[in-house]
Amino acid sequence: MRSLLGAVGSAFAFCLAALTGPVLAEETPSLPLIDFEAKDAASRLDLKANRSEGQVECQVVDTEKGKALEVTIQPGPSEYPGVGIKPKGGKWDLAAFGHVEARIVNTGTAAISPLNLRVDNAGDWRQNPWNTEMVWLNPGETKTVKVIFGYQYGQKPGFALKPDAVVNLCLFTGKVKEKTSFRVESLMAAGTAGEKPPVDPNTVRVKPKDGVILGTGVSVDAAKQIEAKGTQASLVKTDDRPVLRVVFPAAKGEQWAALKPDIGRWNLCDACEVRVKVKNDGQTPVTPSIQVQSNGGPTDAIAAAAPLAPGAEAEIVVPFAAAVPGKGVSVTKPGFYGLQKGTGTAFTSDAAAAVRISAKQEGEAILLVQAILADAPPAQTPEWLGKRPPVEGDWVKTLDEEFEGTEIDQTKWNIYGPNWWDKASHWSKDNLIVGGGVVKLHFEKKRGFHNDNPKPKDKVTLSGLNESDYACGYLDTFGKWVQRYGYFEARVKLPTVPGLWPTFWMVPDRGVESGPTWKRTDTGNGGMELDIMEHLTRWGPYRYNIAMHWDGYAKQHTSVGSSCNYVQADKDGFITSGMLWTPGLLIYYCNGKELLRWESPRISVVPAYFIIEMTTGGWDNNSVDDAQLPADYLIDYVRVWQRKDLASAADGYKSAPKPEAKPEAKPADAKEGQK
Repeated sequence: MRSLLGAVGSAFAFCLAALTGPVLAEETPSLPLIDFEAKDAASRLDLKANRSEGQVECQVVDTEKGKALEVTIQPGPSEYPGVGIKPKGGKWDLAAFGHVEARIVNTGTAAISPLNLRVDNAGDWRQNPWNTEMVWLNPGETKTVKVIFGYQYGQKPGFALKPDAVVNLCLFTGKVKEKTSFRVESLMAAGTAGEKPPVDPNTVRVKPKDGVILGTGVSVDAAKQIEAKGTQASLVKTDDRPVLRVVFPAAKGEQWAALKPDIGRWNLCDACEVRVKVKNDGQTPVTPSIQVQSNGGPTDAIAAAAPLAPGAEAEIVVPFAAAVPGKGVSVTKPGFYGLQKGTGTAFTSDAAAAVRISAKQEGEAILLVQAILADAPPAQTPEWLGKRPPVEGDWVKTLDEEFEGTEIDQTKWNIYGPNWWDKASHWSKDNLIVGGGVVKLHFEKKRGFHNDNPKPKDKVTLSGLNESDYACGYLDTFGKWVQRYGYFEARVKLPTVPGLWPTFWMVPDRGVESGPTWKRTDTGNGGMELDIMEHLTRWGPYRYNIAMHWDGYAKQHTSVGSSCNYVQADKDGFITSGMLWTPGLLIYYCNGKELLRWESPRISVVPAYFIIEMTTGGWDNNSVDDAQLPADYLIDYVRVWQRKDLASAADGYKSAPKPEAKPEAKPADAKEGQK
């Protein structure tokens, strides 16, 4: 602090004006939180914020707009170096305002990506009692970063901040590799109480009623919703319903027409395909082709099976699932890897941007697009599903869990374990319900102790706390059943309540003799996390993530996978997810269809055990909607086969006692596919 006093002297300070005092303008109330002429600045700056002592210097500078605070950050160990700002008297009462904003200038030669403004309440840091917003600044660029109370990171709903009890502000960057500096020209509270972020039309998601995108009961604004290139597209009415008429001229070149949402994007999460009815209204045979576009990427373009004769009609079905199953890419260094080009799909059904119609024809052709429906028909599953693996071989069933009766078989399953995946949930035996040939992981808002234990030896939770607001059931086979290689399958029914994260996955288990738990379950040294089915309920029940993770969850963390795997549920609403694991090869299935495969010498060679659980959160989810709880994640069965020539002594049931702690904790900001 002594060096700060030398740099700042008596020229810099923060001054809190009384909230009952006058505001700058009646219609735009604001409260400056910085007085550059005050004398007590040093006691209100925290240069140790985010463990950045020694990296941060501050000084007051003169600018054309008056005095401002210059912050310089040197390279160092802090992941988030910056400066904290304390209020006089212990807290700011900003209840009359809607946000805090800072006007920032990048005065250095390095880009700041990003600069963050955080507004804090008091409380346990593990509960994240703050709101944060960010901006990206190129050298010389000036921007205003604004934190609306209760919102953060793109103005999404966040911690329910109490504006009348703000105890700290913090301005910080990410880890810097070169000298970085910025100037704070102003810092103030503004806006009105209860302020909400403005609605960005591009973020609006509209669910078509009953899935009808074009048809009876749907109005279309041609000026806003029809787009065309190389064609003439117009709206006509037939039998009191809108019909899209597209004229494809004889001339060649790019030709298409598209129907777009009136605003934002269509949310088609309740569907797994789009069905388009078309009619040839011209005199020339034509082969129409349909593709659904999205923020993530398009579906495959699906053409009619044969040219339509004049006057003929057809229905073209466009699945969201990829025509070519995904293939994992080769891996050369740590990081996140997706799929080989031309395999899988990047289509995101929650953000469908347009239905595009193109055609092949000789001469002028005319198409009438009579109806567009987003649909989810039941899956037609193969006869072998649930009875054997999907490939030939000398197979033996090694696990056949049907969940019959009214209790879990605890010679196979543990009903308690850690929760490294959210800070809101705990496991309770009362939320693991067996009956009717299924087990339910019952998620509800119910305050309680993790693993039903008020005084555990170790708090094996991400928050480090032992009590939380939501309860759910839990299953794993750690210390009781493991297997290396084979075919692993579960039939499950996913919940639909927003904000939940149900999974079916496997983690290494080297056995008691391997040493402490972190070594036993290490995803390095030949081990691997295998995410057979990892679902975020925001996606709707017809999409889930598949991933493989290895070499820990820190700097060497590497993964391959895809979050755009589209499936159909069967007539009872269940999906059957499977994984074939053989030396150097992993193939993932749903309802007997291949979704994704990865061939690599890095495929796990370590036996693994099952984890079946459901928490809140995930990398691409909504907040939990308490009004829609409770919710159930149903598991009908878990079945495993082993190919005889791949069997090992490690396979099968174990009698060793289960340790209290299990897989290593993952970072709170775990990324896509990291469960």
